[in-house]
Amino acid sequence: MAFIRLTLSSMPLRLHHYGSMLRLPLDAFMASSTRPRLVENTFRLALTGTPGTGKTTIAALLSKEGFVIVTIEELAEIAGALGEVDPADNAHPVDLDLLCDYLAETWESAPSSPILIDGHLSHHLPADAVVVLRCDPETLRGRLENRGYSAAKTEGNLEWELLGGAWNEREGKAPWVEFDTSDESAEAIVADISKWISDGFKPAGPEAEIDWIARMDD
Repeated sequence: MAFIRLTLSSMPLRLHHYGSMLRLPLDAFMASSTRPRLVENTFRLALTGTPGTGKTTIAALLSKEGFVIVTIEELAEIAGALGEVDPADNAHPVDLDLLCDYLAETWESAPSSPILIDGHLSHHLPADAVVVLRCDPETLRGRLENRGYSAAKTEGNLEWELLGGAWNEREGKAPWVEFDTSDESAEAIVADISKWISDGFKPAGPEAEIDWIARMDD
């Protein structure tokens, strides 16, 4: 059974209770018809990357393009796969096996609107495509310190990014792409994501992943 700790973001869970059931509000899976649509076909897109790479900012911009945003916290809560917060690190243990089994049943058909799953564990889920956000470790250090992360938490995230982050955990054959958010604006990243989607998620993978260690040696 795979348990992974999930650090709480500043975004509160937007969950509604219906009797004994816990569900997302209806508009979490239906985009407003007044919003411009980025693409016509519907799919589920995972947006992953080390904390601090810009996932929440990018997700907010993509929501204006017709994407419905759902977080790992929300999905895990619904699936009964989210444990209690560990006061030692303010993180939730997430049972990924349980969550993926739940989604394998509930995600059998295409969604009514394009869905974006925001979270640094989202690449583990059965999404149709994956966007990985990367950031130069020194730039990332400043972002994490500005968030008030402890030294240990900062170093742990920097090490994960330095060693390749989500790429080390890639499974399946879904298209993956990565974007460097170190210097690019969020708007430019969204434009690149839009083009990748419009091109049919091609290329299905970069010729070579960003290698921060190799760049340090140059």
